[in-house]
Amino acid sequence: MSHVTPTVDTEPATEERSMLETVHQHLERAVSALDLSPDMVEQLSHPSKTIEVSIPVRRDSGEVAVFTGCRVQHFEIRGPFKGGLRYHPDVSTEESTALAMLMTWKCAVMDLPFGGAKGGVVVDPQTLSEDERERLTRRFAEELRDFVGPTKDVPAPDLGTDDQTMAWFMDAYSMQQGETVPGVVTGKPTVIGGSPGREAAPGRGVAVVARETLDYYDLPVEETTVAIQGYGSVGANAARRLDEWGANVVAVSDVTGGIYDPTGLDTSDVPSHDENPRGVSEYDAPQRISNEELLTLDVDLLIPAAVGDVLTADNADDVRAEIVVEGANGPTTPAADEIFEKRNVPVIPDVLANAGGVTVSYFEWLQDINRRQWSLDEVQSELDSEMIDAWNTVRATVAERDVRWRTAAYIVALSRIGEALTARGLWP
Repeated sequence: MSHVTPTVDTEPATEERSMLETVHQHLERAVSALDLSPDMVEQLSHPSKTIEVSIPVRRDSGEVAVFTGCRVQHFEIRGPFKGGLRYHPDVSTEESTALAMLMTWKCAVMDLPFGGAKGGVVVDPQTLSEDERERLTRRFAEELRDFVGPTKDVPAPDLGTDDQTMAWFMDAYSMQQGETVPGVVTGKPTVIGGSPGREAAPGRGVAVVARETLDYYDLPVEETTVAIQGYGSVGANAARRLDEWGANVVAVSDVTGGIYDPTGLDTSDVPSHDENPRGVSEYDAPQRISNEELLTLDVDLLIPAAVGDVLTADNADDVRAEIVVEGANGPTTPAADEIFEKRNVPVIPDVLANAGGVTVSYFEWLQDINRRQWSLDEVQSELDSEMIDAWNTVRATVAERDVRWRTAAYIVALSRIGEALTARGLWP
């Protein structure tokens, strides 16, 4: 294989980078701290496969609409591909490549036997009826049938998809295989092989990592003030878990705006965006704030759990939180990362902090293969243990190599992937 340098710029980060360029930059930063060969870096810089399909769907009106779908599979050296399927107008192969790479690192940080994948359909799911969503999903499953499966690629819910989407996908795949294959997807309803605790897992994982980080920096969780941007499934579950442990959650927000109470919010009483799309904006709180204002509140812990690129060069200097724990994928731009490093503000990266979802997806995959469902207590106990083990591994790397948390997480991931690649070799 000829060596081609990844798309990486060693100059100070700018805000114009695409997500894929950002992922490459994080890769290059970690590679500089490891003894990885150029050939290995070259392989890590490219997806194994990029699949693009056309999906004809009969609308309720009788017309046929053709949607574009894709699936990017990145580096299966440690096991089958794993990652979400999203229905969103901005789905693209470039973004899916970046997210698939992040999933590869995330699985390696958690020491799960998966490579990364991502994909979806270019569509606004709000424009589809329930019947149209089902027809779209079943046809998409058929188009991907040769590329997915329990030992090939295991999709999961993502933006615009849910457990029902996964149920339709599994059924369509199973019908063509001539047998029930629950392990083809995760995030299904429990009645057909889904795992208890899967929906709450990303937020629970964020809370566990936040608790361990607070303890590491000698900040008792009972004395900690918390602001969470994104009060959906991840943010609400993280907030409620931290609240149970005694933290003072003073601000939360969703797409409609935020609320602030310096004395603390009752997170069990504030509806999440999933429970009530206007629950946060309609909640009786002392103060209304914007999503931008929430990011700059004077709190101990900030958890951006909504969307990517919300912490930027424009607002990083205004962030007053002592610690940032990333609940969303890519909420911190490289330029903001550099500012936080200069200000000595620890940023616990997404590839560690929000890995609870893929970890319980792994549990679900195991349950489907073995045809034995775990109890909720088993799932939660195993998840907490896996998150703490991964956090301790990254923490040890931070101390040993004197690097930032994100670089340490990448070092852990790349070391494991590199060892697997060396052991397996290159065929032919």
